[in-house]
Amino acid sequence: MSDLRDAALSSKAWPFEEARRLLKRYEKGAPDKGYVLFETGYGPSGLPHIGTFGEVLRTTMVRHAFEQISDIPTKLICFSDDLDGMRKVPGNVPNPEMLQEHLHRPLTVVPDPFGEYESFGHHNNAMLRRFLDTFGFEYEFISAREFYRTGQLDEILLRCAERYDDLMKIMLKSLREERQQTYSIFLPIHPETGRVLYVPMKHVDAKEGTVTFDDETGKEWTLPVTGGNVKLQWKPDFGARWAALGVDFEMYGKEHATNEKIYDAICRTLGARPPEHFSYELFLDDQGQKISKSSGNGISIDEWLSYAATESLSYFMYQKPKTAKRLYFDVIPRAVDEYHQQLRAYPGQDAAQKVNNPVHHIHNGDVPESKMVVPFAMLLNLASVSSAEDKDTLWGFIRRYAPEASAETHPDMDAAAGCAVKYYEDFVAPTKTYRAPSDLEREALSDLRDQLAAYDGPVEDEALQSIVYAVGRDRFEPLRDWFKAIYEVLLGASQGPRFGGFIALYGLEETVALIDKALAGELV
Repeated sequence: MSDLRDAALSSKAWPFEEARRLLKRYEKGAPDKGYVLFETGYGPSGLPHIGTFGEVLRTTMVRHAFEQISDIPTKLICFSDDLDGMRKVPGNVPNPEMLQEHLHRPLTVVPDPFGEYESFGHHNNAMLRRFLDTFGFEYEFISAREFYRTGQLDEILLRCAERYDDLMKIMLKSLREERQQTYSIFLPIHPETGRVLYVPMKHVDAKEGTVTFDDETGKEWTLPVTGGNVKLQWKPDFGARWAALGVDFEMYGKEHATNEKIYDAICRTLGARPPEHFSYELFLDDQGQKISKSSGNGISIDEWLSYAATESLSYFMYQKPKTAKRLYFDVIPRAVDEYHQQLRAYPGQDAAQKVNNPVHHIHNGDVPESKMVVPFAMLLNLASVSSAEDKDTLWGFIRRYAPEASAETHPDMDAAAGCAVKYYEDFVAPTKTYRAPSDLEREALSDLRDQLAAYDGPVEDEALQSIVYAVGRDRFEPLRDWFKAIYEVLLGASQGPRFGGFIALYGLEETVALIDKALAGELV
């Protein structure tokens, strides 16, 4: 373990780089609160999406990295801004018409369109916790509604009233002139309508801790800033929350990066030290558009888990967080196979290599053995050529290729087989297009067919790959045209697996029969 700790202190893996930066914050010892606090924030205006999961996962990776290089205790808070007013009706919920009359009311007051929880905010919070619990995250959930109403933020809110002018100076610099005329860091919650009001303050009484304002009808109100009667605008809320909780680390999407100085300035003005930051790039859907929780584009956690194990999603999230990534269904097979490649490599790596391996961060150093004896991409091709309708069909091939494997001893292989059939049916089959071979390709395929029919050597990947390679080497330049022809003519795809491995898995006789069908024009 000491070797891993030493390696972690110089590792270039991004979680360790962030952890070392955070450790410098407390070089002289643990903070007064006794622990280092990590936070993730969530706006429950729509259903939680996969980006929310990514933020918590990545924060957890930094937290675990910190724990490997420091003995200071840590804590993770997931904060939901559920006191925020509903600005628009999400497009991906049932009964949207029932929500229309509740615009601008706090999300924890808006009725649940699903009819399952006390409010829409409660519903979305429950969804968030369910998603996070699926992945075994250790966290404390904090609701803004409870945070404001139970007085946990009262001290900071009173300080906001005392330093109102200084806080307003920070905010007004970032606003257009028109917005400056009506802006206030405080958003009062109307005592009668329950709506979150965006109105200017007529007076802020620091001594009494109250704000005075006119509502939309012109009626004047005076409310205490404490006890959940007002909430803070979202930018001041960031800094105020940091100050109230003593947050040490928070990451967020790049859309927040331009506001980072504002958040920090708010926090400092309220007498606290801003946390360390990490800004990550956004996820894009298949059209290159930002994934939005209100529009529901892209892919959800539940959808990913329909086609692959949770660890493959964690692997995808680990990769290059500073780079915008297309997050759609076609990234799943590669993520699955690359994850298992890293699992297989881990036992033979030295300490420096291990702490740079993504699976070290996915499993917090307790890395399991890979039981995937057949790559996911290969399973998809098997499903295609065998017209598999269930995983039992694939297991017939898997057991012949790896006799020691079974659903009981290789549960991840079993789950992957089921996922492969579903993925094939939903995404591969609809786009599969076979073509007839050219004269040169027909000649090469006939030669390959005859050599495979006459082959009596070991049915192993490399031996069979050598035959495939030799058949194409003297006929195709570049050689990749030969493999492209194999995939398009025999598998109905533009790319595919190492074909020697496919033959070993699918079977010699079966592959000869497949080539015969292609040459007879039965696949087109």
